[in-house]
Amino acid sequence: MNDEKIKVAFHTLGCKLNFTETSTIARSFPEDKFERVPAGKKADIYIINTCSVTDTADKKCKQAIRKFINQSPEAFIAVVGCYAQLNPSEIASIPGVDLVLGINEKFDVAQYFTGNKAIKQPEIHSCELTSSERFVHSYSSGDRTRSFLKVQDGCDYHCSYCTIPLARGASRNPSIETLLAETALIASKGVKEIVVTGVNIGDFGKSTGDDFKTLMKELIKTEGIERFRISSIEPNLLTDELLVMSAGESKILPHFHIPLQSGCNRILALMGRRYKRELFSERVNKIKELIPMAGIGADVIVGFPGETSADFDETYEFLRVTPLSYLHVFSYSGRPNTKADQMPGKINNSTKEERSKLLISLSQSKHREFMNQNTGHEAFVLFEKSRTGGMITGYTGNYLRVEYPWDQKLAGQIKKVKLTGISENERMSIQIIQ
Repeated sequence: MNDEKIKVAFHTLGCKLNFTETSTIARSFPEDKFERVPAGKKADIYIINTCSVTDTADKKCKQAIRKFINQSPEAFIAVVGCYAQLNPSEIASIPGVDLVLGINEKFDVAQYFTGNKAIKQPEIHSCELTSSERFVHSYSSGDRTRSFLKVQDGCDYHCSYCTIPLARGASRNPSIETLLAETALIASKGVKEIVVTGVNIGDFGKSTGDDFKTLMKELIKTEGIERFRISSIEPNLLTDELLVMSAGESKILPHFHIPLQSGCNRILALMGRRYKRELFSERVNKIKELIPMAGIGADVIVGFPGETSADFDETYEFLRVTPLSYLHVFSYSGRPNTKADQMPGKINNSTKEERSKLLISLSQSKHREFMNQNTGHEAFVLFEKSRTGGMITGYTGNYLRVEYPWDQKLAGQIKKVKLTGISENERMSIQIIQ
C-alpha cells in the first residue's frame, strides 16, 4: 500500500439509504490518490453522512465529530447529508468541522480534495430543495454481501412528525431503463441479492409515469441476481397486484417491512398518516394468505404528543394480535419545523421509555414465535462474508438470521438448509442440505 495516499474514512448514521449513498460517495474518491480506512482508525479526512430523524441521530453526529478529532486532531472533517441540510450553520459552528454539504451537494465532496474546488474552512454548501431536485443514482458495492439499490428519493407525504421532506425534497425517481443498467452492473460484480431501497419506494414512478410493480417486474429479469428484497413500503402503497406478483416470483423474497407507527386511529390521524389501522391489518392478512411463511416487520412510534395510556394500550393490543415477525420501536422525538413539535400533550421520557420497553419485549416474543414456526422447514440462505464468534451467519428469504460453524467456502453463497432450532444467540441453527 502506498503510504503517500490520503487516508479517508466514512461514518454513516441512519437508514439503509444513507449507507447506499455513502458507498456511492466513497467510490468517487480515486483509488490512486486515496486509501479508504475504517472510521475507527486514524485518517486524514473523515466524511460523516448524517441522519436527522431523531435528536439522538443529531447527538450521534456530534459524538462522532468529537471522536474523530480526538483520533486525528489534524484531520479534515466534512459533515454531509440530512442533518447538514437542515441545520448547516449549527454544524459549521461545531469546533473542528471544516466542510458542510447538503443532501445533494454531498455527492460532490471528493471534488474538494482533488483540486476541482478550493477549500475554505469552515465552508457551507447546502442548497434549498425544490420540487425539481435532481436524482442522484446510488448503489452499494463491496461493503456487504448484498447490494442496496436506490430507486427513489424524497417524499410528498409530510407526516406531522417527520423532517424527511424538508431534508430530501419531493418524491422523484429515475427511469426504469437506467435502474436496469445499474442492476446489470451490480450483477457483473457477482452480487446475488439486491435490496431495493429509497425514502418512499411505493411512490416510485411519480416523476416518470411508471409504477413500483412494473419496476420490480423488470428488475427480476436481470441475469445473475437471484434475490430481490423490498425494503420498507407504506401500507397504502402495498397493492394486491404487487403482493400477487411477489407470491408468484421466487426472486422476490417473502419479506415485507411496513411502517405502522401507531395501532390507534386517533394517533394515526394526528400523525398525518394516510391510512387507518384496519388497512394495515388487511395488508398483513393478505400477505399471510398469499405467502404464509412471509416475514413481516413494522415500525412503531411510542409517546407521540397526546398519546394517552388508553391509546398506547390500543396499539399494544393491535400489535399483539397482528401476525408480525418483529417490530422496530422508536420513542417520539420532537423535530423542529414539524407540526407535531407544536402539538400539546407532550409525553415525558420515563413514560416513553416504559412504553418502548413493553413493545420491545412484545417484538422479542413475536420473533421467537416466528422462529419456532419456521423450525423444521427448509429455506435458502445467503451467507455473509464476515466471521462472528467462530460462526458464519446469513439470512433466509423471510429474514431469519441463521448461524453455522465458520466455513470460508460458504461466504457469499446461497445454500439450501433445514432450520433445526433456535441457538443460544437467538438465531436459527441449521443443517445444510445442498
